[in-house]
Amino acid sequence: MKYLKTRAQQGKISAKPLGKRILDHWQYYVFLAPALIFVLIFCYAPMYGVTVAFKNYSPMRGITGSAWVGFENFVKLFNLSKFWQVFKNTIVLNFIRLIFDFPAPIILALMLNEVRCHWFQRITQTVVYLPHFMSWVVIAGIMFNILSTDGVINTIISHFGGTPVKFLANPDTFRPLVVISQIWKEAGWGTIIYLAALINISPEFYEAAMIDGASRIKQLIYITIPCILPTISIMLILRMGQIMNSGFDQMFNLLNPSVYDVGDVIDTYVYRIGIVDGRFSMASAVSLFLNIINCAMLVAGDTISKKISGSGLY
Repeated sequence: MKYLKTRAQQGKISAKPLGKRILDHWQYYVFLAPALIFVLIFCYAPMYGVTVAFKNYSPMRGITGSAWVGFENFVKLFNLSKFWQVFKNTIVLNFIRLIFDFPAPIILALMLNEVRCHWFQRITQTVVYLPHFMSWVVIAGIMFNILSTDGVINTIISHFGGTPVKFLANPDTFRPLVVISQIWKEAGWGTIIYLAALINISPEFYEAAMIDGASRIKQLIYITIPCILPTISIMLILRMGQIMNSGFDQMFNLLNPSVYDVGDVIDTYVYRIGIVDGRFSMASAVSLFLNIINCAMLVAGDTISKKISGSGLY
């Protein structure tokens, strides 16, 4: 009877009008208001600018004064051979990143979790976190100094009688260097969420496994990885929602005309046609098209994750 009474009370509370519930818990809504206002002003209000993709935008006339052209910008965009080249480069580069960059923080977190010397673990965590706080301008400068024709690596190659290699100007080595630099910069920072998931695993699981004679490898395979699999699934879904974003800062600082055929991606292409060339409508059309793809990939990834593992983002 007590349970039924509690359920009846919950039903009565939920049946209250929205205005009454807000008045009853106004303190919570006051705390929520700044964040809600921030989101409305800086996230939803600027979405009106999407209409630029369907207009012949002129800065002098503004968004409201510019003439509507419908899907004309998209038609022009899809007829550009250059667009499909950078579109292909973006997909190829991001799938390479997905294969090599996404597992890197997971592997690093599992390795750190196996370290039993706590002071060494803390020092290692701090060291691998540090590159995240360096800007891509600094990292690009370091890479240019190391990989240039008169840099450290080519100096060693020349010392042994080899021919200097233009690593960042070579289409065959540019993509691997982009992926390696991304892993070096962000893998350590990405371990934070996986280490948090590892900490939440109950020690009783490992104790029971040790009693049964399970080795560290078997504990890793049958306990650790399955316990953090929901976290991995959510992070993969979020990553799929950014499949068309190549990271403008990194590509802008590393890209040069010698590797445009393999390194010119959507982010740098939008910058050139939108900011450099002043074709704002065309740049907006590109961005809108890519965001639609990202949204579709996010929904698809969430659906697949629910069917395979039973857990999803929403």
